[in-house]
Amino acid sequence: MGIRWDRAVRGDARDFTLWMQLAAKPVRRHWRHRGKGPTESSLQPRSNRLVPGTPNSVTGKPTVGTKYAASTRAHCETVLRTFYDFHLERNTGSLLVNPFPLVRSRRSGRAQSHHNPEREYQRQRGGLYRPTVVQRVPRRIPDDKYAEVFASLRSHRDRALLAFWVATGARAEELLTSSQDDAVVGQQTIGVIRKGTREYQELPATPDAFVWLRLYQEEARRNGVPSGRKQPLWWTLRRPWRPLNYDAARAMFNRANQTLDSNWTLHDLRHTATFLMLDDPAMPPTYVQHILGHKHLSTLDIYNRPTRDDVIAAGLAHQGRQQPQRDNPPPALPAPAYSSDSLNVLFGGPLR
Repeated sequence: MGIRWDRAVRGDARDFTLWMQLAAKPVRRHWRHRGKGPTESSLQPRSNRLVPGTPNSVTGKPTVGTKYAASTRAHCETVLRTFYDFHLERNTGSLLVNPFPLVRSRRSGRAQSHHNPEREYQRQRGGLYRPTVVQRVPRRIPDDKYAEVFASLRSHRDRALLAFWVATGARAEELLTSSQDDAVVGQQTIGVIRKGTREYQELPATPDAFVWLRLYQEEARRNGVPSGRKQPLWWTLRRPWRPLNYDAARAMFNRANQTLDSNWTLHDLRHTATFLMLDDPAMPPTYVQHILGHKHLSTLDIYNRPTRDDVIAAGLAHQGRQQPQRDNPPPALPAPAYSSDSLNVLFGGPLR
């Protein structure tokens, strides 16, 4: 709109929030096709590509839509409100008020400033223009689908990565920070650097994951991949050798999704590992919290909600139990007669 950032008022912030609800996301061309004219093949839509926003037939997860999601708009509101709060405190620019205010009930002061320590914190919206974000239920990859994804991988490195992600529950980028001496086969652990705290932590893994890791290391050694205790554990498969980053790992997993027409993500592997650990009655939730690197134990509450597959399976099982009763209804019982003793008490003696 051509307005300076320090001249924006509340009406401009409201218009920007409404615009994000209606505007479509910009279409960015792939970096391979930048600077080139549109070709006939690029203008034609793919026949196997789903309409944006429709659920995937394999996973049930909706594809990325053309509009900005509520979580994106909420994140944008938080960033802008914090940005203006920072400049108001520093007294930079010509700002007088924050164009992205808090809700009217607590416009002055911080949220829940008079909170009772004996009670839990209530979830409240922070900004006046912040949209309501529905908390999504985490999705796990079923065992049969996981076997299909595992079988579609092309190298021992990819199989080892997938096995470690499901075994440790580490974030995708955390596992890529491991060096070659972090994988301790004797203790069956692998060390990673945590995302937020940047602390080093050892995580337990399965023997199968170390078997695939050993196969990958033998293959990498024959190909001439750099080796050393402090060298990265995961490398690219082609020369020049480079440490594997998150974008390359995601591209590898997306290729496996294309063969199955699914849209699983790398973070779904972390959810799958969490469900596997919580389904074990001998695994205390506090240990699961420590393995996942969560600060609060209450973060695991989202895994206690039933998933879509569990709800559908329970509903079908209920219908199956009710069907025999519908096919063979029980015989109608005769109407109960009045008791003679009750009638005698009611009328003061036997009826004549």
